[in-house]
Amino acid sequence: MGDQFTHLDAQGRVRMVDVTTKAPSERTARAQAVVAMQPQTFAMIRDHAVQKGNVLETARIGGIMAAKQTATLIPMCHPLNLTHVQIDFFPQPDGRTLRIESLVRVADRTGVEMEALTAVTIAALTIYDMCKSYDRAMSVTDVYLLEKSGGKSGHWTHGGVDVVRV
Repeated sequence: MGDQFTHLDAQGRVRMVDVTTKAPSERTARAQAVVAMQPQTFAMIRDHAVQKGNVLETARIGGIMAAKQTATLIPMCHPLNLTHVQIDFFPQPDGRTLRIESLVRVADRTGVEMEALTAVTIAALTIYDMCKSYDRAMSVTDVYLLEKSGGKSGHWTHGGVDVVRV
């Protein structure tokens, strides 16, 4: 873990990190979010019975669009020319939770962790938005980075996380 705040200069002023001299490299990041809901809501999503349309495909599009807009949402994020964004959904066997996973890829000077996290968060919020009239008690939990690779810090995996696809 780094011992300095890279978004602060020597006087403590906020700044965007200068990546000009860094060599571009392939970088990837995977993140997840979990949406918990009533079993009836889960069944409606599974059975394509939500009146607003196909919840998962709409959430997939929302997540991809969000990844591409991360630099406009998060201060100090570098605008990146993403080369790949993938959103996958994993209905859990409990019949009331849906795990969302993103995979984001770029060939650039800085990583895509924020893009991966933004993608799953917005995908989860899209699910909430489309289903809130059925289930206002839905919750979005467990938003975190699963894995990143590339750059100076190399490969990193979230310790102790079971990332087996269901």
